[in-house]
Amino acid sequence: MPNLLVSGDDRAALLERYRATPSGREKPSRYFKYDLEALAIDAAAAERAGGSVSFEQVPSRAIVCDLQTARRDHGELVARVFRRALEEQHKYAWLTLAYGGLGAFIYVPADCAIDDPIVVRYAGDAGASLFPHTLVLAERGARATVIERLELGAGGFACGVTEIVTGDGAAVTYAAAQFAPDDARAFSTRVARPGRNARVTWATAELGAALALADVAVTIEEPGIEAAIASLFFPTGTQHADVVSTVDHRTGDAVSETIVKTAASGAGQARFLGNIRIAAHAQHSNASLRDDSLLLSKRAHVDSVPALEIAANDVKAFHGATVGALDEDALFYMTSRGITRTEAERMIALGFFEPVIEHFPTEALRDELRATLERKVGDA
Repeated sequence: MPNLLVSGDDRAALLERYRATPSGREKPSRYFKYDLEALAIDAAAAERAGGSVSFEQVPSRAIVCDLQTARRDHGELVARVFRRALEEQHKYAWLTLAYGGLGAFIYVPADCAIDDPIVVRYAGDAGASLFPHTLVLAERGARATVIERLELGAGGFACGVTEIVTGDGAAVTYAAAQFAPDDARAFSTRVARPGRNARVTWATAELGAALALADVAVTIEEPGIEAAIASLFFPTGTQHADVVSTVDHRTGDAVSETIVKTAASGAGQARFLGNIRIAAHAQHSNASLRDDSLLLSKRAHVDSVPALEIAANDVKAFHGATVGALDEDALFYMTSRGITRTEAERMIALGFFEPVIEHFPTEALRDELRATLERKVGDA
């Protein structure tokens, strides 16, 4: 699929920016299988990037179309969100921009409330490379929920970007669940720039792929914003998951909450880096970050790194992280009441994820997440 969003010269510049930008994921220990700074991308496969995008539950009051159509028919609207929320450090976003062309554009007019989630479905064949780019523009007072589904074939590679820009008082929930095959690789950069008194919620699940990299970020530049990031990931076997969340409070009188649940079994490896930044002039910010990790085998490994950078002196900020195995006291309590140890372990592990699962829209999606997690727990 040709990339109509950038010229040949722009592609060269974007690729140079990609190569020059550090991943921010330096190898922290001997447990990590990948040197992400030296990770090679198959340029020939990237040149042949394709795939398809389709939509479900498209409301009549909104604009929902592929990105090429949006660029042709709604260029002024696309310009208001395209590359508006990206930051310089988003390394893999520049790769998506260089090789992209596949994408989706969602526009919600002012004061328009969309009740049913809009579903964006990206699909690629076995061995295919996809560079999906999703743009969401919600005007003042708009309300919408988007569910993204990524369907990769065996050995596939996806490197996607999602950008959300909203007007004042808008509310957008964006959910993405990744169930890629065990030999695939899935990278994502998801960024949001909400307006004054707006609300943005990210709900993400990295449950597939041999290597899953995810960046999730919200930039707060207006007061009254409510930002939420809820993420779960569960590497099993030899899977590797690496998630970075960032909430950047650049102005005050705003609230953010980040909650992350991680489990690992087999030789699964994971890392979570959670950033909360509060600028010196961002007084009266209220930010929280909670990350809990569950180890279900002796070979599994999780690195949890919550990080607060606070330059203001009149704020509320909290962070906490735990890494541990199943609680033996809880297991003893349950087995003493007739529940087998295997069933007790399953129940505790599945209940561990519920505080994040409840952030995902629709009961059908929540049940799908629970079923996938139950299979992973059964394989532990």
